[in-house]
Amino acid sequence: MIGADLIAWISASIAPLILVAARLGGLAVFAPIFGSQVVNNKIKVFFFLGLAAVTVPVLVASGRLVGVEDLSLWQLVAAIALEITIGALIGFIALMPMMAMQTGGLVMAQQMGLGFARFYNPAMGDEADVLENLLFLLALVTFIAIGGIDWMVLAVLNSYEYIAVGVFVPGNGLVGLLTGLVMASLEVGLRVAAPLLALVFLETLAIGFISKTVPQLNILSLGFPIRIMVGLATIIVGVVVLQEVLIDFIDVVLVTMQDWIRAGGVIDG
Repeated sequence: MIGADLIAWISASIAPLILVAARLGGLAVFAPIFGSQVVNNKIKVFFFLGLAAVTVPVLVASGRLVGVEDLSLWQLVAAIALEITIGALIGFIALMPMMAMQTGGLVMAQQMGLGFARFYNPAMGDEADVLENLLFLLALVTFIAIGGIDWMVLAVLNSYEYIAVGVFVPGNGLVGLLTGLVMASLEVGLRVAAPLLALVFLETLAIGFISKTVPQLNILSLGFPIRIMVGLATIIVGVVVLQEVLIDFIDVVLVTMQDWIRAGGVIDG
């Protein structure tokens, strides 16, 4: 009897906590800040467990965790995997604005000749050049400033209203949705880099004409400094436009995230 009572207590008390923490913890896979290697894993675990402990009573009282206590051990393991998947998908969607700006920074740095100097950036978990790092961090700061972190966490918690525990089935449109977001982030990145690409192209043509006119000039030593100055001037002049483009894309991404959740995770395309 004692063993049966203990198992029943664990199923009723611990299982909901684990499942909610798993869905929240899925943000640690891709989401901005939570997915960063800079944040210690122990801090992430305690944060998600603490947030889950506060959230579980509310979800239980609202009837959004019905049937969790009846799950068997194998059903619980499968449900945990599904919960992590839901959180990871929400985090991946939220990461798109940062990836867009990083792509733009990569293209601009390559054209300016700064792509040779790459270093490991723990915030990205990969190597990056100066412009990649700069635009990624600017996008991250903007995302935090407009409440993107709050949107992510609230999106996970609100998802219980539309996606019950252990019943998430990826719809046919999930691949199309993720592919569309990746393509949209690539498009935004190219839009961000387009003015600099155009000016660098004109600078290259001008240097080419100068090299034909004055062959004695060392084009390599002359061209790279000019290209860097043109690129930096373009970025400084266009920083306000970059901010508007970034904020608009963040808004689109957050709305798309909410639409996907309200559709129960089965939104088409």
